[in-house]
Amino acid sequence: MTASETHSPADFLACPTPAAWIQAALAQQDILLLDHRNCELKAAATAMSLIARYGQDAELASALSKLAREELVHHEQVLRILKRRGIALRPLTASRYASGMRAAVRTHEPAKLADTLVVGAFIEARSCERFHALVGQVDAELSRYYRFLLKSEARHFEDYLALAQQYAAGDISDRIAFFRAREQELIETADTAFRFHSGVPA
Repeated sequence: MTASETHSPADFLACPTPAAWIQAALAQQDILLLDHRNCELKAAATAMSLIARYGQDAELASALSKLAREELVHHEQVLRILKRRGIALRPLTASRYASGMRAAVRTHEPAKLADTLVVGAFIEARSCERFHALVGQVDAELSRYYRFLLKSEARHFEDYLALAQQYAAGDISDRIAFFRAREQELIETADTAFRFHSGVPA
């Protein structure tokens, strides 16, 4: 499967965000923003970690470097929103989402790199889908910002998927199907803590 065979990030996913998550997000916007900030930072760190591990490939390093820079810009933008709203930074536990996806990444190369890139595509697709779901629900400032983020998140999704196809040893359709089912389970099952990528609030 190639990036050209996909449609929108939402079409790539097996399920939409549950309505209960959206209601939790509207009720806990401080946590939504704090964890969004964490997600942007982790996205940049993931890209930089891949550069450190696979940096001998100039094309891969260049693509991930651009992605990391953009994620850090988003991190700074969310920090400014938090400051304007008087939301103090505080630690949050990580959700099970990313670790649940990455736990299934194979450990041998080139499968490890391909799986990691596929997981990146799913994370970006879900982020894009959630921003889209929130645009009409949040206040004007957040609505404008989330609408602004849709284009970049969709591009990150496309970049990760294209890179996964490029660096895989063969067709990745089966791995996409595998992670699609895993992602759906993580999104549709109960989560005890609300986070940006959490499942249905318990």
